[in-house]
Amino acid sequence: MEVRRRAPRPPLPPPGRVQAGDALPLPIRHTNLIFSALFAASLAYLMRRWREKIRSSTPLHVVGLAEMLAIFGLVASLIYLLSFFGIAFVQSIVSSSDDEEEDFLVGPARGSAAAAVAPPPPSSSPAQCSLLGSPAPDAAQERMPEEDEEIVSSVVAGKVPSYVLETKLGDCRRAAGIRREAVRRITGRQIEGLPLDGFDYASILGQCCELPVGYVQLPVGIAGPLLLDGQRFYVPMATTEGCLVASTNRGCKAIAESGGAASVVLRDGMTRAPVARLPTARRAAELKAFLEDSVNFNTLSMVFNRSSRFARLQGVQCAMAGRNLYMRFSCCTGDAMGMNMVSKGVQNVLDYLQDDFPDMDVISISGNFCSDKKPAAVNWIEGRGKSVVCEAVIKEDVVKKVLKTNVQSLVELNVIKNLAGSAVAGALGGFNAHASNIVTAIFIATGQDPAQNVESSHCITMLEAVNDGRDLHISVTMPSIEVGTVGGGTQLASQAACLDLLGVKGANRESPGSNARLLATVVAGGVLAGELSLLSALAAGQLVKSHMKYNRSSKDMSKVIS
Repeated sequence: MEVRRRAPRPPLPPPGRVQAGDALPLPIRHTNLIFSALFAASLAYLMRRWREKIRSSTPLHVVGLAEMLAIFGLVASLIYLLSFFGIAFVQSIVSSSDDEEEDFLVGPARGSAAAAVAPPPPSSSPAQCSLLGSPAPDAAQERMPEEDEEIVSSVVAGKVPSYVLETKLGDCRRAAGIRREAVRRITGRQIEGLPLDGFDYASILGQCCELPVGYVQLPVGIAGPLLLDGQRFYVPMATTEGCLVASTNRGCKAIAESGGAASVVLRDGMTRAPVARLPTARRAAELKAFLEDSVNFNTLSMVFNRSSRFARLQGVQCAMAGRNLYMRFSCCTGDAMGMNMVSKGVQNVLDYLQDDFPDMDVISISGNFCSDKKPAAVNWIEGRGKSVVCEAVIKEDVVKKVLKTNVQSLVELNVIKNLAGSAVAGALGGFNAHASNIVTAIFIATGQDPAQNVESSHCITMLEAVNDGRDLHISVTMPSIEVGTVGGGTQLASQAACLDLLGVKGANRESPGSNARLLATVVAGGVLAGELSLLSALAAGQLVKSHMKYNRSSKDMSKVIS
């Protein structure tokens, strides 16, 4: 297979409002200082030269190389300064009349919290598809000559592909409605329960979902306060399983009344593992030795890191199967979950290696040694994303009054169920009661990739009696929590609101990556509360009773209340 070479893209601007300050891959204060100094120096030099020319009667239009460079520096710095201060001023004026489009252009970290939290109100005006390019000035108001009925008929007949509707119409809501009607006619199904209106379809164009025909509603509950590392968090959970939020909330109460929980992030690194085939196993071993040699790390790191201002290569771990070499790259990715970031960095390294190893045949950018969205021992042992440990000591009286059980029963249950029972089942990373429940609910609420709950739910729950057997020490160890606070679904209004509730929305400019790490600790803290409550319900024999009470539909609310 031939490796496709792609020119490395320039570093992406930090999430948030796009400004002229993103012109250089530097902190904005340094960029401002550079261009301000360039403007002042260029202007001072040109004024001095022109004064000398006037005194010596030299024509002003006769310029040398130094003056040409000074003129270029003056113009460039003037453009930057006008753009930096002028664009923000103009945007603040026009934002009130174009909130929907501006929010979409800004991305995951919007200019104001209110813009991110409040969903766009239903409007009769079309939701413009901002990523489609620069249409004519009146394109937003123009409609296609054909009526919607004719377009639907063309889609049904196969004359117009469904995926081009947004491009042809320039109206994302209208495109979704036409596609939905075409699907209804083709399948003969009404899909009336799937809502269409009330959603900003422009916000998902090119980044979240293709060929939309509506959206699915999920209830979001709040568990908390979760007292974690001295802070109180109200944890949003999107789920359709009864008892889950209530149970987690009870665990949060037990933790808070016992003084709170503590967490520590052990590792932070996203991975991608391409697979390459070499002519012989010996040749594959040579490439393996080259990648794992510490002498070459600085060069590989420089090649890798130029893919993004936040990507920083941490290490390369290799494994062989015959003449196939699996290269597991690990890098920190700031506040992004980082799959795209690490993939771009890996592509840069593969292009670089091709020069020294022209006989290397790259089979795939992902060889499943990563390992993404699949249970794998490498993630359980080496970690992927954020590796977090969260612990708490639950007081004896809290165990009795809030959890309705005792310390000895919980310790015994954890050993027999979570440890021995999971071992009998041959579990991989599943030495817990229901970590996946909490992980998935928080993931959906905060715009994470729900499929990554597979490895993010790897968890071992440990319980032991402390303080002469009176109190309960509980901990959860989760080696591969894969979360981000920018990119993907985190920029959608509802998900951004949930992230803002936790205080982790967008990128942290002072300490890149700290928002994502904090979100990972909240996930682990939620799992700690969920594990504590479910194990207590099992030990006290309350599980079936609770589900019969909260997880079954009943129109007679008096029964539920009683």
